[in-house]
Order: sequence, then structure tokens, then C-alpha cells
Amino acid sequence: MSRYFSKKFESLVPYTPGEQPKERKYIKLNTNESPFPPSEKAMEKTAGAVKHLQLYCDPECSRLTRKASEVFSVGTDEILFTNGSDEILNFAFAAFCDEAHPAVFPDITYGFYPVFAEINRVPYETVPLKDDFRIAVEDYIGINKTIFIANPNAPTGIALSLGEIERIVSSNPDSVVVIDEAYVDFGAESAVGLIHKYNNLLVTQTFSKSRSLAGGRLGFGIACKELIADLNTIKYSTNPYNINSLTQAAGTGILEDEEYTRKNCKTIMENRVYLTKELESLGFSVLPSKANFVFAKHDKISGKALYESLKTKGVLVRHFDGERLKDYNRITIGTKEQMDILIEKIAEEKFETYENCKN
Repeated sequence: MSRYFSKKFESLVPYTPGEQPKERKYIKLNTNESPFPPSEKAMEKTAGAVKHLQLYCDPECSRLTRKASEVFSVGTDEILFTNGSDEILNFAFAAFCDEAHPAVFPDITYGFYPVFAEINRVPYETVPLKDDFRIAVEDYIGINKTIFIANPNAPTGIALSLGEIERIVSSNPDSVVVIDEAYVDFGAESAVGLIHKYNNLLVTQTFSKSRSLAGGRLGFGIACKELIADLNTIKYSTNPYNINSLTQAAGTGILEDEEYTRKNCKTIMENRVYLTKELESLGFSVLPSKANFVFAKHDKISGKALYESLKTKGVLVRHFDGERLKDYNRITIGTKEQMDILIEKIAEEKFETYENCKN
């Protein structure tokens, strides 16, 4: 770092995004992108928006917000769009965390949470997952802290039920509870319907997974109008024009074609069942996933060794170095053809070669 870098950020460890390699073509199963392109309506609307790029984008995302309010049955003042769901999460850390309300989240979850806490200079605590990688709901009951829970969780893919989410929200009426639903469309239950019952609930989602717009960077938060007003204060104090015109147009088109989104989600869920069965037949342990990925390990090969071997064969998966995670790999669910290639490459492994040198 330079000698000009602020000392308050000297210990900041930035988030490490998944690999986006340029040197060769891979079957990319490492960053939970959709294997399907955006809908035709999204492409059509984006093409039309190009003609007006000499103008600033609409800071209120008016058309997109109106359409989203119809899709999610909320008011236009109960939803806020951001540059990916990371931005709405960052806004939430800034708006709702302080010394009196430190952030709290699982010890194994989305790796950006501690970074958001650090860069916003707010205290935070982590709560260990149970031995089976499930969130211990009772650890969040009545704690009076700003809670962040990814549901389904990442990288495990395990989801809480809507009833469990409601227990946490209802027991913390004096603190905001943020439910990060980046992967909710692949079989979990959304908490959006609870926002009219609990004014301390913020639900965040993204267009990057189920809606095939990872490259467009579009996310949003849904909550009571008072929480959304708070978040808008942060937005307009940092970057009012945070969603470019092309992304706004694409997002509107995607929401106009919910049938396309549901069809793709159904296919991914079917492919997840298929991949899970195939991996288990090869001796893998696979956590029960409600996301567009699975988290799997094999007793005879380390997660890192399998990750490296697959990479040499042109298949990218995601490996994490944490002590409890190092034997696992997170594998994005792709097309049936991609899953077949993955299984073929894994089946080539001679697991006994690794058994003696594991760990």
C-alpha cells in the first residue's frame, strides 16, 4: 500500500470474488451465475435504451420499480434498487449498525459481510454454525443486534424455513433483521411477505442468479417505507445514479417475463437433484441445498486437490480455505450437458491416489 493510505483501513482485508479467467475457456461452475442468457424481452429493452445514453439514468428507477412492485406485491416506496445486492447490503451495514446495535451473522456465510462491517467501521460478531452446517436459530432469538442471514446460506446452500425466519424477526423488534435472499428462487421460502407484518425486516435479492443478469449488476431491497427511506438517505449521499439505464431496461424486461425465470429455475433445480445423485454415487457427501449450487466433499480427496485437478481439465469450481470448509467445494449448477462433463471429469479421478496425502 502507499504511504497515503488511511491508517483506519490498514487492517482491511478486501473481499475476494470468484475467478473470472481470461486465458482459456472453462466450464464455469465457480461463481453461481446462471447458465442461461437473459430473456429476449431484456435484450429488446436494453437495445432500445442505448439510444438515450446521452442522458443521465433515472435515479428513482421509476419503470423498474413500478414493475417490481407488481411482481412482489409491495408499494413503490417499499422497494429500492441498487448496483447489485452487495450495494444494498453495504447500505444496510451503514444505516442500521452502530455501537448500540453491532452486526451479527454466522461464522460461515457470505464473505462480504465482515468486509462491509470493517469498511463501515461498525462492530460485528459471528455465531458458529452447528456441526451439520445449519444455522442455530435459537442463537439469534432476542439478541437485540442487527442480524444478517443469507437464506439459503452460502456457501452451504442450506435454508431456514419461513417459520424460523419469522421467529428471529419477531424476537428482535428493536433491531433490523436483514435476510439476504440471493438464492431464494431455487427452492427456499421468501420472507418478502412478512415485511407488512414486521417493520424491522429488510429482505434483499439479486438479479444475478435466477434472473440471468450477473453482468448487469442489479439488486434490490424490500422493507417498510421507513427503512427504505433510511436506505435512500445513504444512496443519495453516495451515488444517486447507481443503476445505469441499460441495466434498468434489462431488469424491467426480465420482470416482464417471469415465466422465463421460473422455467430456468425449475431446470436448475432438476439439474441440482441430478448432480447430487451422481456425486453421491461417486462417494461424495453433499449438503442439502436450496440454492443454485451444491457444497460437496469426498473422504479420499481434499477440496483443494479436486479443485486444482478439475481446473487443469477445464472445469472451474469454488474452493474455500477455512478450516471447516477446506474439504468441500462449491459447485454451481449449470446445464445438464455441463453437469455431465463435470461428472465425467470427476469420475476420471483416482481417489486412492489422494487418500494417503489428504490434509
